[in-house]
Amino acid sequence: MDLKKIIPEKETINWQGYLREDGRKGIRNYLLVVYLVECAHHVARQIADQFKDEPVQLIGFTGCYPNAYADRMMNALCTHPNTGGVLLVSLGCESFNRKKLEENISASGRPVHTVVIQEAGGSRKTIEEGTAWVKTALSEIETVPRALMSVHELIVGTVCGGSDATSGITANPAVGRAFNQLVSANAIAIFEETGEMIGLEEIMSSRAITPQLAAELKKSVEKAARYYTLMGHGSFAPGNADGGLTTIEEKSMGAYCKSGDSPISGLIKPGDRPAQPGLYLMDVVPDGDPKFGFPNINDTVEIIEMIASGCHMILFTTGRGSVVGSAISPVIKICANPVTYERMQDDMDINAGDILYGKATIDQVGEEIYDRILAVAAGKSTCSEELGHQEFILTYKTFTPIGPGCLPV
Repeated sequence: MDLKKIIPEKETINWQGYLREDGRKGIRNYLLVVYLVECAHHVARQIADQFKDEPVQLIGFTGCYPNAYADRMMNALCTHPNTGGVLLVSLGCESFNRKKLEENISASGRPVHTVVIQEAGGSRKTIEEGTAWVKTALSEIETVPRALMSVHELIVGTVCGGSDATSGITANPAVGRAFNQLVSANAIAIFEETGEMIGLEEIMSSRAITPQLAAELKKSVEKAARYYTLMGHGSFAPGNADGGLTTIEEKSMGAYCKSGDSPISGLIKPGDRPAQPGLYLMDVVPDGDPKFGFPNINDTVEIIEMIASGCHMILFTTGRGSVVGSAISPVIKICANPVTYERMQDDMDINAGDILYGKATIDQVGEEIYDRILAVAAGKSTCSEELGHQEFILTYKTFTPIGPGCLPV
């Protein structure tokens, strides 16, 4: 494929985004109903369920005790470019700092309101108050200014889940081709899963733009290896073995293909937002000794972490067949296995299995993925959006800030 012939033409494509007060632009305009503890989940869901045909999504944090990571993530998600307004639903006695969260959302220029179940008089009264506010807020976010948006303003993440033996030879390298195009167009592309980079430290670090970053990339993989050793379990599920994968090393080489061939510009952690275009690795494995369980065997957690770092959409590759979507950013699913695609095509946006049958090349599917990115950015629904998927999980984790060598530019 001759990128020089393709990229300049597609760089000129633009669409109407949602302009936020901080200058960032969104490709969706959702109103979030957010529960701040599991005890408020049912009430929040009752409110959100009143608006099934409206751009209203339900997210939340189940924990009762405070966690700096969860607080940072929730603040990032509630002020994400795809978020237009927020209703916070609190029980009243949980530890989440709802007042600070409301202040931060309000300061971003978005409509926000908090309903406290214990103060409102219980479930029914809280649902009535929350529902009335959402109706008003939906009218308000319809007036959000629109502005032209193009490829270089996009942030796109990639995750794989339900991988099998086809993932590393069809869908993952095709996503890598699309990532090459995004980076060439001065967009931001983010890949992750350091637990699936074990054994690839030298190859990956050779792509770092500075020696200091190369050292940080190695350290992130070494941290993942240590963490998994302490937990006694790696990122290798029974379904991976059933799908023909034999070792974590084999799975890692396939997963690594998603990153493409571009130089790696930085290492970030969940919630960090790159300021410059380029390719970034996200370290999703917690710092320190294990405290709260396995770090990244849950695809939905990883999706949310990438969205918290500003991702407008996620490219999700699967061989076995995953159906997940997201409450905040569209998820484009690329199916690696042609048999799975035939069985589950209502859930799959791209059939990379054509590569296996010789019906398409990796470059051709990579270009198809790139074209779908542009179409979804312009408003086309993904399969998971059409099916109403809005998966969301926010867990407890512990992270320390990244060092100066992680973001050289």
